[in-house]
Amino acid sequence: MKRNNILTDHTLIIDELERSIKFHNWNSILFFLPEGSYLVGGYIRDVILKRVTEEVDVDIVVPFNAIKIGKMISENIKSKFIILDKEREVVRIILNHISIDIANQVSSTIEGDLFSRDFSINSIAFLFDKKCLFDPLNGLKDLEISLLRTHSENNLLNDPLRILRCFRFVSELNFKIDLKLVDFLKKNKGKLYLVAKERINYEIHKIVNGKNALEAVTLLKKFNIFGSDNFYKNSFFLNLHEINYSELNNNEKEKFLPLFFTAQILDEDSLERFKFSRAEIAKTKLLRKWHFLLEKKNIAQLTESDRFALHKELEIFLPSFIFYLPQNLRLDWLHRWRDNDDKLFHPSNLLNGAVIKKNLKIKDGPFLGELLLYLSKELAYKRLNNFDEAIYKAKQWIEQNAPKCD
Repeated sequence: MKRNNILTDHTLIIDELERSIKFHNWNSILFFLPEGSYLVGGYIRDVILKRVTEEVDVDIVVPFNAIKIGKMISENIKSKFIILDKEREVVRIILNHISIDIANQVSSTIEGDLFSRDFSINSIAFLFDKKCLFDPLNGLKDLEISLLRTHSENNLLNDPLRILRCFRFVSELNFKIDLKLVDFLKKNKGKLYLVAKERINYEIHKIVNGKNALEAVTLLKKFNIFGSDNFYKNSFFLNLHEINYSELNNNEKEKFLPLFFTAQILDEDSLERFKFSRAEIAKTKLLRKWHFLLEKKNIAQLTESDRFALHKELEIFLPSFIFYLPQNLRLDWLHRWRDNDDKLFHPSNLLNGAVIKKNLKIKDGPFLGELLLYLSKELAYKRLNNFDEAIYKAKQWIEQNAPKCD
């Protein structure tokens, strides 16, 4: 079934919706919904786009008594029940991998409710009792031309996180942003700071992990969504469209590009402000550290110790750093990094601390750490081949570096 057919034939969309509802096994709740209830939002959009997601999010609007209806459904299907907003009557039912939000209709008409939603592509309703679609904002047309458009800018200001969601739709769905909406984003980006930091964190992770993350991150940089006017003058930030991403294989792109993209739109202070993990912040600091060092020093000018330290610190996420290197080095570094037996790109040791303490009578402490680092470096530069050589080198190093007693 072609996408353009389903967009121009409501019958096809309705058939696809009903098949999807049965497939995901939440059709049993329809019996409990009062007349006038309807499905809306991302579920319809994703079914039309034939978009498969791990998490199934369902949004249902009922004319009244959302809490009472939600409780009744939850008790009958034995699912988890959460009240999200008691005053506005918004509840969530969690059934295996399916999250079903049920809310009271806010306006006096369905049309009024749909006019208050964020984007036209999320404002398409499926009326359960009449088995028909209602699309007053031409969301189907916008899906057809891959355009992100809003009926009212005030709808976005009601929850400024929707500003960031624009870029998520670019990343996940490869949508274009309506020009009027672009002007709005530029003028109102500062309002993002009214939003809970954890919610911003969640959206950024979705953006940098999307299939079209490059375009979304490029727009975030172009509109300077997170920074001051001078933010991107910092040389740490690269021209993303000049990079040859094909140097990474698909697995590497999926695993390492999100960190690279995150570091292109947020500095360390922003990462901390938006509650990124310590590991993500630490990795970004290391990316910046070695980028700035290599701006001052040519790779060929690095000492053995510098080069070893670089690979030791960046080992587990080196492909995130690869684009800061000169073009002629990238493929060679990637090939060597892909070789787990390359002891420079994957520092290891022939001896561990326990063996050294047992054989050479050394106690735990900084001295033992320095010795292990020395032996690892010797192995990286192929000056060690086996256990006996490692013991011999360790003895030599101890003789030369052991603290002298008066």
